[in-house]
Amino acid sequence: MAGVFEVEVDGVEHDHGLEHHDEPNQYDLSKLSPEEKWRMEHARMHAKHKGHEAMHAEMVLILIVTLVVAQLVLVQWKQRHPKSYNLVTLFQMWVVPLYFTTKLHWWRFLTTWFIFSVITAYISFRATRKPLACTTPRLVYKWFLLLYKISYATGIVGYTVVMFTLFGINLIFRISPEDAMDFGVSLLFYGLYYGVLGRDFAEMCADFMASTIGYYSASGMPTKHLSDNICAVCGQPILVDVSEEGIIENTYRLSCNHVFHEFCIRGWCIVGKKQMCPYCKEKVDLKRMFSNPWERPHVMYGQLLDWLRYLVAWQPVIIGFVQGINYVLGLE
Repeated sequence: MAGVFEVEVDGVEHDHGLEHHDEPNQYDLSKLSPEEKWRMEHARMHAKHKGHEAMHAEMVLILIVTLVVAQLVLVQWKQRHPKSYNLVTLFQMWVVPLYFTTKLHWWRFLTTWFIFSVITAYISFRATRKPLACTTPRLVYKWFLLLYKISYATGIVGYTVVMFTLFGINLIFRISPEDAMDFGVSLLFYGLYYGVLGRDFAEMCADFMASTIGYYSASGMPTKHLSDNICAVCGQPILVDVSEEGIIENTYRLSCNHVFHEFCIRGWCIVGKKQMCPYCKEKVDLKRMFSNPWERPHVMYGQLLDWLRYLVAWQPVIIGFVQGINYVLGLE
């Protein structure tokens, strides 16, 4: 069945010299060329949006004002009530992508999300128990450090694939640009998402374990004395001297002369975002502590994840709020 429609622009019904038999204002779409169809659609779009310039300007103004106000509110909330802000942000980081991926039927993401959630829930449960088991801190830091390295490597591989696709290197391997770009973007998404989510869970677990162990106090002096051969993060003995090369892990000494297990201090400073000594609260110079140039990008990567947290967790909420305002005001 042939489709028929009529177009009116500037109060005048146009036929553009096309067929018009008994009904001069209607056109048979099946007999139009692709160029003529495009012109008709263009004319319909102009007729539909005629006089909407003021409405569009108002919508843009609402978006800009909402973004500015939301940013100010979030900054004040984070400064005045950081715990509630971090908790709500973590929940949104965990739930918002789940909603969209379920709606789009992205089963691979849902599978990885379920595995991540089960393991992280178990680790978080262990970290919040009182009294804290002596093996829990090392288990927590090893898991989140492993997750951090995997997400970092996945994001780098995804970014590399995207750049290779933009330069056409995928054609050497006879891979279509669409498949290569989809693969690269997917890896980049996985790396950034689980990198952000893992850091937030690591920080939460670090806070719980630090207060449970008793060496660290957020507002005052440590609650018990630290021996020279005890790690202030996990509370376990240090078996390898700072000057010795360990078989499993090394020992780090901060500028305040306190020593820690490698997994513990890495998890505390980089993964858990605690850039201070767990015992005396002296500021930690990460560049000095990790002098290897191959390790420094991890610090920069952590700052990138902090910026992406706002983009993933709060941007969809702000956009939804703007759409709600436009709906209430009758703007389309």
